[in-house]
Amino acid sequence: MIKRDDMTFPPEEYERRIAELRERIAQRHLDAVVISDPENIMYLTDYQTTGYSFFQALVVPLEKEPFMITRALEESNVIARTWVDLTRPYPDTGDAMQMLVDALREFGLANKRIGYERNSYFFPAYHQDVIHTTLKDGKLLDCFGIVEEGRICKSDVEIELMKKAAMATEAGMQAGIEACRAGVTENEIGAAVSAGMFRAGGEPPAVMPYVTSGPRTMIGHATWEGRVVQPGEHVFLEVGGCYRRYHTAMMRTVQLGELSDSMYKAQEIMKHALSAVHKIVQPGMTVSDVDNLVRNIITENDIGARLITRSGYSIGIAFPPSWDEGYIVSLKQGESAVLKKGMTFHLIPWMWGIDGDKTCGISDTIYITDDGCESFFSMDRDFTVKPEEGQAAKGDFVELDSARKKPKKSADSKANTDSQETVGGK
Repeated sequence: MIKRDDMTFPPEEYERRIAELRERIAQRHLDAVVISDPENIMYLTDYQTTGYSFFQALVVPLEKEPFMITRALEESNVIARTWVDLTRPYPDTGDAMQMLVDALREFGLANKRIGYERNSYFFPAYHQDVIHTTLKDGKLLDCFGIVEEGRICKSDVEIELMKKAAMATEAGMQAGIEACRAGVTENEIGAAVSAGMFRAGGEPPAVMPYVTSGPRTMIGHATWEGRVVQPGEHVFLEVGGCYRRYHTAMMRTVQLGELSDSMYKAQEIMKHALSAVHKIVQPGMTVSDVDNLVRNIITENDIGARLITRSGYSIGIAFPPSWDEGYIVSLKQGESAVLKKGMTFHLIPWMWGIDGDKTCGISDTIYITDDGCESFFSMDRDFTVKPEEGQAAKGDFVELDSARKKPKKSADSKANTDSQETVGGK
């Protein structure tokens, strides 16, 4: 392992992660593991790239030095970012699986018990088939989750890093709230959110912000689509800020004009749910306990709203297509995972279908402490109520092509312009 001081975390953090992984490798009676999930590779080595359409893997033997299989172009990321000293790059014209098999043979692992992440998005079945048919002397065993066992509880240095992601989240959300008014497009609001995150030091998130307005708030996971915000409508915002691939997320709601009774009730119910979490949640509870707490509060309403999803999920390291770690653990009914210090969750007591046609959200990202939980955020949770002002466009959508065209000046207007320029002496 190369010792270097320009990585996200100190060398001791990566040494601990590898040592704990090797303990789990030994417990499962494996000789090595092939790690292909981007989040897991990042967690173990600090390696990151957007080039995961090409196969990449970290091989961690029980005793010998780890090595990486990468596309030749991506080897520069190994050299620039990680402590890994051994790489076996393959060209674009080469065979990634053959390189992996050759490397396993080179390092004496071809006839050993090899673990691999069977459920990884980035190790598809046709690649797995090649390994199974080619590496006939070894034994291939599913080890999905072996790295995630270490990721679920964040260390103190990870928590501090996520606080930087939270700064980007809050800055983006505040910018988005300020951009909300009648007559603007959802695109403009999304642009403001993105600029706010990045100016605050945030980095490209796994998912761009969710921005919906009016009836479009009823569409799950909708991105902006050029719709113009109308007077009297509300805007739903969900922002996931990112720093060094670690994420925090929050939902907020903006109302143009006075809050209706239903919208005010929705606000207070969601605030109550979050307050209850901060008052009650602590180590030793199960994630099902937390889900029941939030779900019961949200369900007891007379405004037609429902919590149609899980009430939260683990959050931390993420690459596209999602910013959550919900596949590791989610806050939902029937889950028996026990809360421990260092776990981090995006709590989403949002309300779908208020009055049958509106969705709103107020959410929080928390970390579990020795005796409770804390929020990464300090932003006010109330809906932002803004004046019903501005002029709405006639149509629902902006004509992007027309927006690119410069308006033509008439002959009269051009003459007037020329005359003004002459008088002004400019």
